[in-house]
Amino acid sequence: MIEHLLSFDLSALGIGYGTVLLFALLIGLLLTGMPLAFVTLLVALIFALGWFGPMAVPLITSRVYSFVSSFVFVSVPMFVMMAALLDRSGIARDLFEAMKLVGGRMRGAVAVQTIFVSVILAAMSGIIGGEIVLLGLLALPQMIRQGYDRKLAIGVICAGGSLGTMVPPSIVLIIYGLTANVSIGDLFTSAFIPGFMLAAFYVIFVIIRVKLNPDLAPMPEPDDRPWSEKIKLLKGLILPVLVIGFVLGSIYGGIASVTEASALGVAGVMLSTIIRGELTLSMLKGAALQTLATCGMIVWIGIGASALVGVFNLMGGIDFVSSLLKGVSDTPIIVILTMMAILFFLGMFLDWVGIALLTMPIFVPIVKDLGYDPVWFGVVFAMNMQVSFLSPPFGPAAFYLKSVAPKDISLGEIFRSLLPFIAIQILAVGLLVAFPAITGH
Repeated sequence: MIEHLLSFDLSALGIGYGTVLLFALLIGLLLTGMPLAFVTLLVALIFALGWFGPMAVPLITSRVYSFVSSFVFVSVPMFVMMAALLDRSGIARDLFEAMKLVGGRMRGAVAVQTIFVSVILAAMSGIIGGEIVLLGLLALPQMIRQGYDRKLAIGVICAGGSLGTMVPPSIVLIIYGLTANVSIGDLFTSAFIPGFMLAAFYVIFVIIRVKLNPDLAPMPEPDDRPWSEKIKLLKGLILPVLVIGFVLGSIYGGIASVTEASALGVAGVMLSTIIRGELTLSMLKGAALQTLATCGMIVWIGIGASALVGVFNLMGGIDFVSSLLKGVSDTPIIVILTMMAILFFLGMFLDWVGIALLTMPIFVPIVKDLGYDPVWFGVVFAMNMQVSFLSPPFGPAAFYLKSVAPKDISLGEIFRSLLPFIAIQILAVGLLVAFPAITGH
């Protein structure tokens, strides 16, 4: 099939049929189980050779180089390293214990406490998989043991653990900023309130649910520990708060760039593990290997997506898709909602990295032409990706939790548990679209 395509002058198809063939080939190869990075590279190569001839190949390499050589991209492995070190330290466990004192005697306190811990962990690293696994190990057994409704417990962990998409320093926002050529500092500032708004929605939902149906969550167990022990527990909050202060404070205060702040964050977490007496060579090695694997995946997807979008742009595909989207309606907001629907659909099947790198070079110029702020659209995109983390059939949050959940909790039960939280996320997307002022734009 591929040899036949290469021997055929694909440009004779015209941009309309060429676009259909490109996406059909993309979907067909993905269905074979090939990784997205290799599929996008292969399709880019086929269309570069079939549409322009061998002379087009250097254009692909130059576009790929411009993506991977961006200075801001250095912040990605730094934030991944922070998350990897957190995974292996006891900081998250102590943080969870300390937050028990926040919930007090409120019904559903452990669920609310889990959401608070999720926000703090998100603000420390911006990586999602590690958060859900950590909370699955710390919070899920505790909620099940205390008699919480399993669906509520599962939903809180997956939804809360996915907050790293929205709460700065979010890797999703960094990749969007790189792709859309938008200030990442502005994205972080604009995402701050929406991120906490979504967390507040989760808390309100939990409180209302347990108020309407007390059987969903028991009253917390009485805490008879002396105040001296409680104060000692509160010390678990000091190091995480300091790390967040260093990272976000340096960015918002204009002291450091996002890249420099990410290095400060790694230094802060490493210093925290040294103070706690947890830093070992094996811990550093494990964190470094996890960082290498995660960043390798992001870079390879970035290379493939950059190559494919570059070739598609040369074909005139971006102008073609732009005219199609603008032709949907004369009302700009309908075009934006169409984009949201496309992102929602893609989020059910593709990784967010691939979605960002494949769609944003096409969508962002349209957004600008329609008169919208690309920073606002970046926050809306990140909120949309929240939905993709939970959406069946391939929502990664469900698979992360399944890896550490008790064997009697099925994947189907996890996805059913996430439906109310997906509805909350869609509501949040709608609010951001209807009221852009929430992001400050």
